Amino acid sequence: MARRKTNPDFLTGIPELLLLQLLSRTPMHGYAVVQAISASTAGELKFGEGSIYPILHRLEGEGKLTTKCGEHNGRQRVVYRTTKKGLKQLAESHSTWQRITNAVTTVFEAPNNGLRESHG
Repeated sequence: MARRKTNPDFLTGIPELLLLQLLSRTPMHGYAVVQAISASTAGELKFGEGSIYPILHRLEGEGKLTTKCGEHNGRQRVVYRTTKKGLKQLAESHSTWQRITNAVTTVFEAPNNGLRESHG
């Protein structure tokens, strides 16, 4: 039996969009972001720490996230928060995502999209 991949290949960029959205709501440490993505998508999307932490570090380096060390459940954690620059990126990415999903939905829902059938 073939093993099912966790997430489809076409999800490039989605982890960044989701973590920016989640961090815009509330500051979180990295593992909490991983858990929040899974929980908020009812388990449909699962990204491991190995894919989330590099995105967090890159966004921090780009000035889109800030960090603060704090204690969580007795452990020192780095807590991430979006900056104004991060919120701007979130708005732009969300707008792009909406345009793309609308376009794809149009293709799937519109009969023939004005195209003639090919009887080749």
